[in-house]
Amino acid sequence: MSDQKHVQELSSEKTEFKREIGVFGGVSIIGGIMIGSGIFYLGSYVLDRTNYNYGLAILAWILGGIISLFGGLCYAELGAAMPKAGGRMVYLTEAYHPCVGFLAGFSDWLIGGPGSVAALAIALPTALKSFVALSDTGIKVFAIVLIIGLTIYNCYGVKLSSILQNISMVAKLVPILLILGAALFCGKITPDLGIGSEVASSGATGTISMVAFAIVASLWAYEGWTNLNTVTEEIKNPKRDLPLALIIGIGGITVLYTLFNYAIYRVLPYDTVVSMIGDGNYYLGTEVAKLIFGNAGGILVTAAMVIAIFGSTNGLILAQPRMYYAMAKEGHFFKSFGKLHPKYKVPTTALIVQAVISIVLVLMRNLDQLTTLVVFQTMLFNFLTVLAVPVLRKKMPEIDRPYKVWFYPVSIIITALIFAGLVVSTFFDDPVSAVTGFAVPAIGILFYLYFDKQLKKEGKSA
Repeated sequence: MSDQKHVQELSSEKTEFKREIGVFGGVSIIGGIMIGSGIFYLGSYVLDRTNYNYGLAILAWILGGIISLFGGLCYAELGAAMPKAGGRMVYLTEAYHPCVGFLAGFSDWLIGGPGSVAALAIALPTALKSFVALSDTGIKVFAIVLIIGLTIYNCYGVKLSSILQNISMVAKLVPILLILGAALFCGKITPDLGIGSEVASSGATGTISMVAFAIVASLWAYEGWTNLNTVTEEIKNPKRDLPLALIIGIGGITVLYTLFNYAIYRVLPYDTVVSMIGDGNYYLGTEVAKLIFGNAGGILVTAAMVIAIFGSTNGLILAQPRMYYAMAKEGHFFKSFGKLHPKYKVPTTALIVQAVISIVLVLMRNLDQLTTLVVFQTMLFNFLTVLAVPVLRKKMPEIDRPYKVWFYPVSIIITALIFAGLVVSTFFDDPVSAVTGFAVPAIGILFYLYFDKQLKKEGKSA
């Protein structure tokens, strides 16, 4: 295959999939995965890391959103230029080497995707424990039934999956916006957003370090925007709709998170906030809902959390198998993963295997420790994907780029440095998990070498 022909195939919108996802569907996938139960408690971690300075906390939320947005813009340029299923696996393959793309996909296949699905499936019934008596065994049975049910549902086509994602997205926003609006309207406190006193006591360098540490906490709330690119081949007009969905989704969620945390400051007295976090009660959003709506507030929050977790679970079950499909189509994975259902045009085998691994992880202990292992790798692969933008601009200058990253190359440099900083920070903060996390790519290399050998054999026999 010539380089020119390869580039044409990469930029082609020809696909075996059904293009059923529009801009709103894309926003729903991003929002469905990103907006989880963390909206009610992650603000506490941001506040704690800014020494309870409201101004710095709000700044951390805004900057966390901007960083996520610029990361999303990098994915938007890459996805619009190469509208292929698989997301970053495709971009890393083209920018560096097929092995790099494979390792990103393999890490997601073995632990990242199923681990996230398993964790969310366990979190949903756990959120219901205050209303329904569930034992640990009952929670696991509930989680397994949820995984099986959503997997079967997703096997009947992306249109049905997208409809469910749209409904859950709207349903989760209703209680969240109700709490937000009521808090902004009913709140009697005018929060102090000044940062001068903190700068005076900590110094400019100390303040910057403090905000950077808080941004890391906010980024956990923004996690999930990378998943939309894995379903690029199912987006109706990927060259236009993918960038739009990423910009609207990440931008809208940044506004939502910032306003929601500001609304908390409008309702809860400063001393109450400090006391709650000091006592280990991080659910500031829940407390606000109870103060405004009474007992109904607790029900409202639980409903929002359950719907949010449900939407995130469905979104991941929908998106992740497309990456495994892309690995198989590239030639370095099980061939069955690269086959679509003849009628519903979904990677059925990839969906089923993901469900099996997720169920195994549900049954295992120390799930939190298991999923923590992939955090280091996720940030590392995001760093490499951001750098893939300038690499591919030089390597493939002729490819059509209907969308380009804003403020290039400054935005690329800043975003790459931030992800690199997160990688280094994670390594020093938790070196055991970081080093242990390399076990998955190490296993992946063995898989890659095996499939590469088989691929070469087939090439020679052909």
